[in-house]
Amino acid sequence: MFDYFGYGSNMDSVAIRAKGVDPVTSQRGMIKGWKLGFNVAHFFRHEGGVANIVRTGNPDDCVHGVVHRCEDEDLVKLDTAEAFGFGYDRIEVTVKTESDDRKAIAYVGLPDFIDDRCRPSQRYLNILVNGAKGVALDQDYIQALERTGVHNKCDYPEYIFPDFPEVTFTGRELSARPDLTALAGAVFDMSNAREAHDYVRKWFGGRDMTLFHLKRMDSSNGKETIEDIKGGRLSSAQRSYLNEYLNEYAAEYAFAGRFLYD
Repeated sequence: MFDYFGYGSNMDSVAIRAKGVDPVTSQRGMIKGWKLGFNVAHFFRHEGGVANIVRTGNPDDCVHGVVHRCEDEDLVKLDTAEAFGFGYDRIEVTVKTESDDRKAIAYVGLPDFIDDRCRPSQRYLNILVNGAKGVALDQDYIQALERTGVHNKCDYPEYIFPDFPEVTFTGRELSARPDLTALAGAVFDMSNAREAHDYVRKWFGGRDMTLFHLKRMDSSNGKETIEDIKGGRLSSAQRSYLNEYLNEYAAEYAFAGRFLYD
């Protein structure tokens, strides 16, 4: 087992379980000599920036979060979710908990993804606040999170499926094509995406990402299923969120056809 210090969305129990990690235990903790930032640029520009810890060396600076005790096999899942080696590095920090000081891993943004102009999306910030409240972090810290300025995203038009190409893909056919990904019934070709999406291609390739995105909404309860998608049992908020991503996928990738749910 190992200890992991989550200071961003992984403070929230629903969010970390959506990444396939079910901690054995979770408790409050903090690291000193660091400050919280949101300067790691998200892969999709409408999401703004995601959380990062910045070393200051000042003992008056601290970042509050959650120490999760995890099974060894969870490290690969966390590395994947946090884009280890691409967007984030993995380091060791000393975390002060209510019972002891302990070593834990944490993820820190890599220089190529740092953009100090970034602000978090309201969706992402809501997840942090929910997680902080869920473990009863320091009230002043929670209030500071709530005052954080957020990214201003544009209003998205309704995504219209192109008429061409008139191609359809089943789940099996999609899984055999690592250059393709699907979302909400649309299939996109990622072959010519910008360099920053190299990691996304490896992660999303050959997969339908609809459920992935639904489970990362700030309103997710972690119980969404593929049957909900196939049956069209989605709320207006879920449809709106998927529509944002359809527009963003279309801006990043080329439309390749339609996805047929088995």
